[in-house]
Amino acid sequence: MSTGGRARGRARGRGKTTASTPAPTPGEASRSAAAAAPQMDPQVAPGRGRTRGAATQPMVAAQLARPPAKPEAAQPPVQQMQRLQVGPQGAGGLDRGRRSRDHNVFQTRPEHVKDKQGKSGSVCQLVSNNFRLKTIGQWALYQYHVDFNPPVDSKRLRIALVKQQKEIIGATNAFDGMVLFLPIKLERTETVFTVQTNRGENIQITIKLTNELPPFSGVCLHMYNVIFRKVMGSLNMQQIGRHYFNPDNKIEVRQHKLEIWPGFITSISQRETHIMLEAEVSHKVLCLSTILDELYDLFHANRSSFKEQATKKLVGQIVLTKYNNKTYRVDDINWSLNPMSKFKKFDGSEISYVDYYAQVYERKITDLEQPLLVSRPKRREVRAGQQGPEVLHLIPEFCTVTGISDEVRSNFTVMKDLAQHTRVDPKNRAATLNRFLHSISNNKEANSHLERWGLSLDNNLMDIQGRGLPAEQLNQRNFKFSYDIRTADWSRETRGKPVQTAVNLDDWLVIFSPRDKANTQDFVQTLIRVCGPIGMRVNQPAVIALNGDRTENYIQAIKEKMTQRTQMVCCIVPNNRKDRYDAIKKQCCLEMPVPSQVVVGRTIAKKQMLMSVATKIGMQLNCKLGGELWCVHNPVPGLMVIGIDNYHDSAQRGRSVCGFVASMNRTLTRYYSRCSFQTPGQEIVDGLRVSLQASLKKYYEINGQFPAKIIVYRDGVGEGQTQAVRDHEIPQLIKCIQGLIPGKEPLLTVIVVRKRISTRLILNNNGQLSNPPPGTIVDSTVTKPEKYDFFLVSQSVRQGTVTPTNYDIIWDNAGFQPDQYQRLTYKLTHLYYNWPGTIRVPAPCQYAHKLAFLVGQSLHREPRIELADRLFFL
Repeated sequence: MSTGGRARGRARGRGKTTASTPAPTPGEASRSAAAAAPQMDPQVAPGRGRTRGAATQPMVAAQLARPPAKPEAAQPPVQQMQRLQVGPQGAGGLDRGRRSRDHNVFQTRPEHVKDKQGKSGSVCQLVSNNFRLKTIGQWALYQYHVDFNPPVDSKRLRIALVKQQKEIIGATNAFDGMVLFLPIKLERTETVFTVQTNRGENIQITIKLTNELPPFSGVCLHMYNVIFRKVMGSLNMQQIGRHYFNPDNKIEVRQHKLEIWPGFITSISQRETHIMLEAEVSHKVLCLSTILDELYDLFHANRSSFKEQATKKLVGQIVLTKYNNKTYRVDDINWSLNPMSKFKKFDGSEISYVDYYAQVYERKITDLEQPLLVSRPKRREVRAGQQGPEVLHLIPEFCTVTGISDEVRSNFTVMKDLAQHTRVDPKNRAATLNRFLHSISNNKEANSHLERWGLSLDNNLMDIQGRGLPAEQLNQRNFKFSYDIRTADWSRETRGKPVQTAVNLDDWLVIFSPRDKANTQDFVQTLIRVCGPIGMRVNQPAVIALNGDRTENYIQAIKEKMTQRTQMVCCIVPNNRKDRYDAIKKQCCLEMPVPSQVVVGRTIAKKQMLMSVATKIGMQLNCKLGGELWCVHNPVPGLMVIGIDNYHDSAQRGRSVCGFVASMNRTLTRYYSRCSFQTPGQEIVDGLRVSLQASLKKYYEINGQFPAKIIVYRDGVGEGQTQAVRDHEIPQLIKCIQGLIPGKEPLLTVIVVRKRISTRLILNNNGQLSNPPPGTIVDSTVTKPEKYDFFLVSQSVRQGTVTPTNYDIIWDNAGFQPDQYQRLTYKLTHLYYNWPGTIRVPAPCQYAHKLAFLVGQSLHREPRIELADRLFFL
């Protein structure tokens, strides 16, 4: 068990447990050993380096013979040091050590794109949560390769030997065991000196200049973030995971046994014209109760299956050990170990977990029979030398769950109470960020970290210019209308109006349990009444009253009563039990393909809300039958729009579902859907060719020709997967198109959609800060020069600060102008039929998500092909 965290900045006790289990890592070694080791600065090491193993690290104090202490020379101001002026041609310099990360910036901006800014819309003034990072003087970062002769295997010893040479390299440096970074240039290109260990061994150290990096190089961007982590640590904030939070300002929500730690998410990157710090207000939700408390509750609730229930609930959770504020993923529970179990330390002696925690952390374990939680290190951490291959054991009594569980998320009352503290409006968000930057400028230690590296920060939010697109005109059969751009909601405008395309419901089943008989009758009559004005005829259904509400009752009724003419199966269920819902969907999507609707009884129990509920369900039924509710004008003939999204399969760990949805008509309102599965360990979709081929054939079958242009909106892709999408997925798409439409280059555009971003845009109306209206576009200043990207605020929010969506065009030969992509993307956010308003992503992406969610959560198999031309997954 590692109670001391996975970082190797400190010496730690690690050994084998006396039970026959993998070796645990109990935590940090004695503080005296850590104090005896040379002072290091591991948080500013940009690379990884190599180490032979944990056993070599605690020996540094014994191996190293320190030279007599010398008075530390005053560090000259960085701007007065000798520097080399480096132009843009120097940006290619990188950390080339194979043990270090490659910090080269991946270019996704197509070569033919010279200007990515649009022109349409009205200009608006905005501020963003970005602050300019400034360099002092003619700034450069100097990269040196450090060689040891004879070679030194211990990474920690190498760092200690170099860090001691302050009179040579200065006090400000970053060294990872192989590559050294300095803000100053040494007098000689190659510096050679000799040090001696306490074993009498002479080590010759050679420091050779290998690169002079300008401020905007990839290595420098990485270094800025490393330096800023030191700045955050100076503000008395606690690092949890990758981000920093302030426990001194915690907010307790005692009625739900939760507490909230406010904090910030920060990153430094190159934007269009400047290097900027992006800072976002964040909150970490923690349980006041411990994992041991949860184990007690589970034990008293169900003793017979206690271990099974505990494993099911806890495995996969992220827990925080408050004695060191480290987070771990629970991978298993070891029921054979307890706090009285012993492990071997480095010196060979044995110690129990009880004694270890008492000695090192001054913490007393009260329950000596509690099992130990198991956390296995990630492979990348082992490769990076941040963690050994041993499993880590945690004490449940000292662990609390972080984040919000699905159970809590489904509790409206809890989420409402949390939202009062976590949803920050634009005015308060801007004030919080400004206070954060002022706290840095007023903190001597934080300022010192920046000044020693020749850096400084603006104290004000970045002013930027955006554009507001006009409200779109929507069509419903013979009725045209628009909406209030501030709310982007047209529920009033469409009430009682005929939908664009209605499909009559002539033959359908309604299945209900005995307790819902009266409510079901009222619902059916109301549904028939409200569907008439929207142009949809609904006949009386075949009503099936069950003897009970067991899952088997519903499935048996569907099997017995469904015929070839049945268009829809509607099941009224007493509650939202997942196993019953899954069984109904499996029966209707896999065994007997038919669109289905599951309605919870309490939804139709409120008489005053029944007409509104019936209207929404009626519109949803129309969509599931192949109808269309409304449309917007599409100026591009022969266009196919595709949405792709991923969702993890809940039935098989590691397997993912890829939802694929393609438009089939000119108005982009009818879709053909397919899905495929990704095997464990495979993150990028391999089944795209099959899905696209089937979609193109269906398009040809409906329209008599193939699409002239194809635009793909690819959701569910992390920043690090973009290159794999371009190198792996796009060739599949192109090869498939060329196989069906030979003779010309496919007019294809691929746009990566990113929702989980930290960028915030705030409307600045003469000093009055508020959320920008839907249709706000930003394609300069805070976008990235290596990308053909833009930000779009397409949705309206009533609480908190709106989050824009980032669109990154990584492949483009369709010949569209930036304006056309931006306008088309905004149009598509109007076409999601489960909501009478704009949404955050284009409708094809949301449909793909709904499909992948249904398959990943309930079906776990590909739906029957008979349903592919309808939105059965709404």
